[in-house]
Amino acid sequence: MIGLVTSLLGGGFVWLWERLKRARAVNRRAAFFGVRPGETCLIVLGDKHNASGTAAYRDVRAVVELTLLIGELGCRASVESGAFRGGNGDRTEFCVGGPAGGSNPRTGGHLAAHLPGVTIHPYDRARPESVAIEVGGEKFLFDHGNQEYALVAKFTPAESGRPVFLVAGQSSVANLAAIHFLRRDYARVAERLPSVERFCLLIRVSDIRTYEFHRATLERDVTAAAFGW
Repeated sequence: MIGLVTSLLGGGFVWLWERLKRARAVNRRAAFFGVRPGETCLIVLGDKHNASGTAAYRDVRAVVELTLLIGELGCRASVESGAFRGGNGDRTEFCVGGPAGGSNPRTGGHLAAHLPGVTIHPYDRARPESVAIEVGGEKFLFDHGNQEYALVAKFTPAESGRPVFLVAGQSSVANLAAIHFLRRDYARVAERLPSVERFCLLIRVSDIRTYEFHRATLERDVTAAAFGW
């Protein structure tokens, strides 16, 4: 009887410990992305470049990744276009797509209002800085199909109760790569940040012709320069 009770207690403690570990992992992940279980999250998706009213295939895949992530954290998703206006209120907002060419005007508005140290240059294939992401005076150039960047920022507007999670890639490949990378490696990224409440990161995507969106890494934390601290 003593052995049976000991085994039952031991098994119960192991089960409880594993459950607590899983709960802590989910809570850390939810804190990084800024969501709360049970809430409805807002996904704002930009248009395909120079094709108003249509979405790039990889941006649709990015939304699928986000929807899966949100579902894993016990939340629901609502999708709007980049023409969406108004605050995100009590919904965590995931805004996907850069502002170049009018693809996602909401991204442009977020950048202007909250990230004074960031400039995303307009599309102009004749200029080397076309679609370059400039942070604190340093430019990260767009090498289409070879090496590209995505700016990822999290902040909470003064009029909102929940944060905005912004993903502004130089292409739809970069958007998808950033979301795919952070969904998998958020814990290692979070360890390098002073705070997960507000941050701005540059994600680099390389060897695209071979690995497409799968080879993404954290280029650097640009929080101070982006927010003008």
